[in-house]
Amino acid sequence: MARRRFKSLDDIRRYVGNVLDRLEDKDLDETGAKARVYCANVLASIIKDSNLEERLSALEERQNKEVVHVQ
Repeated sequence: MARRRFKSLDDIRRYVGNVLDRLEDKDLDETGAKARVYCANVLASIIKDSNLEERLSALEERQNKEVVHVQ
């Protein structure tokens, strides 16, 4: 299997879909599928938290600029 780069939730969605297809086609055993989907779920949580952190930082920066500008 080719090495993948997961940079977005869409990348993970496609990967999990591929894992399910392989499981249904009997190209992957249940234990392997569970491990891959578990890791994909952990990575999805990290990506969501990272995106939220970036958005929060941008809002805080914008708010700080507005406060300084008003004073």
